[in-house]
Amino acid sequence: MAALSRDFEAIVEANALVAVDDEHDPEGSSTAFERAHVASLLAQAREHLAELDLAVERLASGAYGRCEVCGEPIPAARLEVRPAATTCVGCAGRTP
Repeated sequence: MAALSRDFEAIVEANALVAVDDEHDPEGSSTAFERAHVASLLAQAREHLAELDLAVERLASGAYGRCEVCGEPIPAARLEVRPAATTCVGCAGRTP
């Protein structure tokens, strides 16, 4: 997240110093696209961190590893891949 924040700030700073029409830059993507892309990655990282924080809270309360829908244990393999998982595979596959 720190690296993404630095990248985002660098893009914003670079864009503020240059008065260039980057929307028509034949060399590649626009700085607006790059800024939006990095902002999106940063938002995803923050969301993932929040999910992990909630998983730590569930661990402390003894609720970690139990499906929030059916109450059954979440398989260890699923938690290994998705440590912040709140549902078992069966309940995750059901449409709300």
